[in-house]
Amino acid sequence: MATKAEREHLSKVAEIGCIVCLNENHGQSPAEIHHVRTGKGMGQRATNYEVIPLCPLHHRSGGYGVAFHAGSKVWQERYGSEESLLNQVKEMLQ
Repeated sequence: MATKAEREHLSKVAEIGCIVCLNENHGQSPAEIHHVRTGKGMGQRATNYEVIPLCPLHHRSGGYGVAFHAGSKVWQERYGSEESLLNQVKEMLQ
């Protein structure tokens, strides 16, 4: 269960809107929280502070190469690595 501070952080991240839509100049769109994967190989889910905002299309429902969970390797080649997008989000929150 998320702490109050974590819930506040998650809310601020979601308020940014989908980071991919913003980067693709599609404007702001409602976002879900995506926990970045950490470590090598399959990795582990990140903490509630290592998250990026993604709309449903870019997170889970857009199909191969469009949705992260439908083809993460192609998605990252197209939109950037989770780490680079996480760094962008962190800069936006400062």
